[in-house]
Amino acid sequence: MIDRGDVPRFVRFERQEWAALRAQTPLNILAKDIEALRGINDQLDLEEVTAVYLPLTRLLNLYVSATQNLHRVSTTFLGTIAPKLPYIIGVAGSVAVGKSTLARLLQALLSRWPEHPRVELVTTDGFLYPNHELEARGIMNRKGFPESYDTRRLLDFLRAVKSGETEVNAPVYSHIIYDILPDKFEVVSQPDILILEGLNVLQVDSHANEFVSDYFDFSIYLDADESLIESWFVERFHALRRTVFQDPQSFFRHFADLSDEQATTLAGQIWGSINGRNLRENIAPTKGRASLVIEKGVDHRVTDVFLRKL
Repeated sequence: MIDRGDVPRFVRFERQEWAALRAQTPLNILAKDIEALRGINDQLDLEEVTAVYLPLTRLLNLYVSATQNLHRVSTTFLGTIAPKLPYIIGVAGSVAVGKSTLARLLQALLSRWPEHPRVELVTTDGFLYPNHELEARGIMNRKGFPESYDTRRLLDFLRAVKSGETEVNAPVYSHIIYDILPDKFEVVSQPDILILEGLNVLQVDSHANEFVSDYFDFSIYLDADESLIESWFVERFHALRRTVFQDPQSFFRHFADLSDEQATTLAGQIWGSINGRNLRENIAPTKGRASLVIEKGVDHRVTDVFLRKL
């Protein structure tokens, strides 16, 4: 929930109020497409897309169009030919809250608008330090905390994309081997919209003079009560144990043979010492900086949406 001190800066919409803002936005995605976008143990269906995410894509389309028009006006005034500049959307939130599913869904929905068909998605996982560097720094057990990211490299990437460079490389992370894939890159080529998804994309550092969020045109924080997120994390851990962890190359292959009771205990310990702590100390305090906060309830259903006042 939005902190009391942040409430005056947001307009709250209950689910039905927000759903009404869809207006005539067409539903141009199929149930089978949603199934492919849905993350492990996440819940998403056509009704949720219609009620929550079609209004959001309508809002974003209006924002993107307004920004594109402003850019054209500026170049006309200056009498210059400026490179195509992408609209950058940041997606933040805890582990297991569903932000990866949200980011993939936004990419699919926004790319169906004729004004901005080229939508690319990059996750900040690729900007984690490699495992050998984390081990050298003694912070392998703090993977996902702000200090585990190569923030300078991430800022360089965003600066290049936002300045209109033709091709910009983003490093790639493997959740199988739990590490950066050396010499493998994702090429971002002047998209209409770039979605950047990650735990700490709204993080600020009092000792820095440049933040990742400085490059965002819009930002979304996906939120839920911590007790719900913890339960979703434990459920996801069990799902991964039955699937991804079974891969012989998986970094967590040794977890695949745990009993249900052992897996529940271990997942709770991981949440308490790492993910829950990171949420409370670093992620949740940034929600007040978002342009939009989406509040989830039981069964991953969205209950409220908070839009920052202009």
